[in-house]
Amino acid sequence: MTMTDRLGELAAAGVSIWLDDLSRERLTSGNLQSLITDKHVVGVTTNPTIFANALSHGESYDAQVRELATRGASVDDAVREITVADVQQACDVFSGTWEATGGVDGRVSLEVDPRLAHDTAKTTAEAVDLWKAVDRPNLLVKIPATQEGLPAITQALAEGVSVNVTLIFSVERYREVMGAYLDGLEQAAANGHNLAGLTSVASFFVSRVDTEIDKRLEAIGGSALELRGKAAVANSVLAYAAFQEIFSGERWEALVAKGAKAQRPLWASTGVKNPDYPDTLYVTELVVADTVNTMPEKTLDAFADHGEVKGDAVTGRAEEAQRIFDAVAEAGVDLTDVFLTLENEGVDKFEKSWAELLETVQGQLDGANKS
Repeated sequence: MTMTDRLGELAAAGVSIWLDDLSRERLTSGNLQSLITDKHVVGVTTNPTIFANALSHGESYDAQVRELATRGASVDDAVREITVADVQQACDVFSGTWEATGGVDGRVSLEVDPRLAHDTAKTTAEAVDLWKAVDRPNLLVKIPATQEGLPAITQALAEGVSVNVTLIFSVERYREVMGAYLDGLEQAAANGHNLAGLTSVASFFVSRVDTEIDKRLEAIGGSALELRGKAAVANSVLAYAAFQEIFSGERWEALVAKGAKAQRPLWASTGVKNPDYPDTLYVTELVVADTVNTMPEKTLDAFADHGEVKGDAVTGRAEEAQRIFDAVAEAGVDLTDVFLTLENEGVDKFEKSWAELLETVQGQLDGANKS
């Protein structure tokens, strides 16, 4: 079986394959286009960590940095222009996919400044600014699913901005995110926006859940150890059941009649952190229609080499998944604290990456000014 066959089977099962990475080098070398052509990649996600890594390696950004330095651009403006330029080019690369899928795929995500994660008004304003700056219909603006991010999701959608909601860890928060999406669609329709042009995905994080819960199970020891490596998939199964529930019924059907698309679950953080687990665990066990799996290239290549599609791995497993979560709680794991910890760590990680990105670009601007 060829590499394309395995990923082709995954795509045929209803999973949209997105790459969790972007860099100027991928764009200029033709690498991104080859992933589209050869490996069924139909979208890209970015985050501050990805951009920090891209800017700190290679020479692909040197010419733009020199031009920005000559203009006397601030570091914040420079980061904005650099990231917007990458995302614009990626959107153009995916324009054919976007058109062929009726706007479902061919999407590229760009995140608001993570330092604004707890400020609703500023997050909303930046989401609208990014939408205008990139000026591509296949953009998704990433907004974190913090308590303050929820109303920003609604407000951005009401302004006609398509959204990727990120840093979702619990099913409870996911339900709030879907509610914010429905509210946003209703407000967008009231504001005269065409719902057929709006879309959203909900980035439900996977591997980090196992990392945090496994750590706590190991501290408990004994029979609790038998539950390691099970919580993340179970959590995702419960999330999909919630997705099926919310996107049905009269309220949703009224929006469908106006052209609305369901906010698909996007399985994020699907690179396996624990080397004892199969390296395709969070792809193989989460195969189900109407989802996105955004993978780092290492996971994409692993699945292309030896991944398995065993049919729908999610539908109908909610009761089993709930039993796993009940057992984890009974073992002594405080799940409320787990999800709060993961959200706080997620925001903090992206803030640190943003600071690293600013520092890297400032250093490059300073170097260009001296040369």
